[in-house]
Amino acid sequence: MSLTPDLLLHAYSVGVFPMAEHREDDEIFWVDPKRRGIFPIDQFHISRSLAKTIRRNAYDISVNRAFDQVVDACADREETWINGEIFARYQDLHAMGHAHSLEVWDQEGNLIGGVYGVSLGGGFFGESMFSRQRDTSKIALAYLMDRLRQAGFQLCDTQFLTPHLASLGAIEISRAAYKARLQQALEHDADFEAPQLPSPALLLQRMTQTS
Repeated sequence: MSLTPDLLLHAYSVGVFPMAEHREDDEIFWVDPKRRGIFPIDQFHISRSLAKTIRRNAYDISVNRAFDQVVDACADREETWINGEIFARYQDLHAMGHAHSLEVWDQEGNLIGGVYGVSLGGGFFGESMFSRQRDTSKIALAYLMDRLRQAGFQLCDTQFLTPHLASLGAIEISRAAYKARLQQALEHDADFEAPQLPSPALLLQRMTQTS
């Protein structure tokens, strides 16, 4: 069965996602973890050092400005599950309005961090992130979590829980609990592109109020 945008969206709607063993492997398999990582949208943790970095306002943030570059940067590592077909299908979902990126740029206009994922109803399915300078993936996640909350998303899926994500507030739940939350999220509508980007001060104010 060939991988199509509609098949991808159906897979997300039932709680599974695609992976490849490595970049050059044409075979794609579906993953349905027994334990699922999620970000409670109102519980993202910003450390004092990260808050200080955000407050400095030394970066530019954008949404959906460089989707292909973000996915390419996420795949630019020794081990990656993003092969050519998966990359192409995410481009299709982006063109359909179902895949999004949030970018972090330095003051010279270089892309130095970012995150991307898929949206469906009130669910956002985080796929990958990257960092080319210290904390830039954390900055991307902070702005992403604020955007999801402002846009009305009910679920942020991280697929797996890593120590890095756990330090930022992500938790692990059972497959059954995840699929229950997923079905609730799919009953809501959310618009990833609707919210305006907040200033660093407003972002931190919101995070302080909800964390």
